[in-house]
Amino acid sequence: MKIGVIGGGQLGRMLALAGTPLGMNFAFLDPAPDACAAALGEHLRADYGDQDHLRQLADEVDLVTFEFESVPAETVAFLSQFVPVYPSAEALRIARDRWFEKSMFKDLGIPTPAFADIQSQADLDAAVASIGLPAVLKTRTLGYDGKGQKVLRKPEDVVDTFAELGSVSCLLEGFVPFTGEVSLIAVRARDGETRFYPLVHNTHDSGILKLSVASTDHPLQALAEDYSSRVLKQLNYVGVMAFEFFEVDGGLKANEIAPRVHNSGHWTTEGAECSQFENHLRAVAGLPLGSTAKVGESAMLNFIGVVPPVEKVIAIEDCHLHHYGKAFKAGRKVGHANLRCADMATLQAQIVKVEALIAE
Repeated sequence: MKIGVIGGGQLGRMLALAGTPLGMNFAFLDPAPDACAAALGEHLRADYGDQDHLRQLADEVDLVTFEFESVPAETVAFLSQFVPVYPSAEALRIARDRWFEKSMFKDLGIPTPAFADIQSQADLDAAVASIGLPAVLKTRTLGYDGKGQKVLRKPEDVVDTFAELGSVSCLLEGFVPFTGEVSLIAVRARDGETRFYPLVHNTHDSGILKLSVASTDHPLQALAEDYSSRVLKQLNYVGVMAFEFFEVDGGLKANEIAPRVHNSGHWTTEGAECSQFENHLRAVAGLPLGSTAKVGESAMLNFIGVVPPVEKVIAIEDCHLHHYGKAFKAGRKVGHANLRCADMATLQAQIVKVEALIAE
């Protein structure tokens, strides 16, 4: 089976690494000349809206998926005329737009922060008056890793902020005094079978995920699965989806969904019976889903900007290095380390060792 992937970054690369042992081959459509997934399959270098190359991709593969939500929904809709595409264009359309996303949560009875659609500075001023400060202004699309957003803490922060974010459609969200950030990785098959990985505790730095630690028997696991199930069913979703939540007053408020394999699920490569990457491919290919059970205690630490010396990373016991083969650049995810240990005390000690390497 040959899988087409829209996008050739590290997520596409890791999908191919998971799919190759299953006898799958891959083709990536990505405009970047140095797409890091290209080493794992055919690289069609073209813009995401290039219909000639999209047709070429459709003709070469058995099905198509995508590795990030910056892909236009129109691209997926076009491809779906010629080849199966999972997740669907409609799922992508909603998940990539924060207004559509939050509105869906509200319709499904999933708690969210207060939010408002912002189309002008006047809209922003009115929304701030209603929702209050602090609040966060985010572009409705294309924002990730802290990009395309600004925290508004005092009235002066509001002045000219709509123009500062590019005078594009935005969403204002009331600030949530959360006690923790967690994410749930779910996978849904073509026939509707759904499985969930354990909730993951996430720590961010400047809007970029720094550390994810898989939980054991989290008290909010069932609630997170309920909320995620509502979304998966609503979208008739196929594949892996990540659902990010804020822990608030003993419950959960929805932050956002990602219609793809996700950074906070990277630990599953060594830390689960079947990784999120393999399970995504199983789901979209119509194969039986794999077990989402944990193997030991696991964590993932991102390498931002630079990967520490390989020999130092792999010298740490229980540590598994994932190097993306990307040029080092400030603010860019260029690799990560997965830790898998027998117990939580050992895991915490090994996390400290990797963090010390990152700080060097």
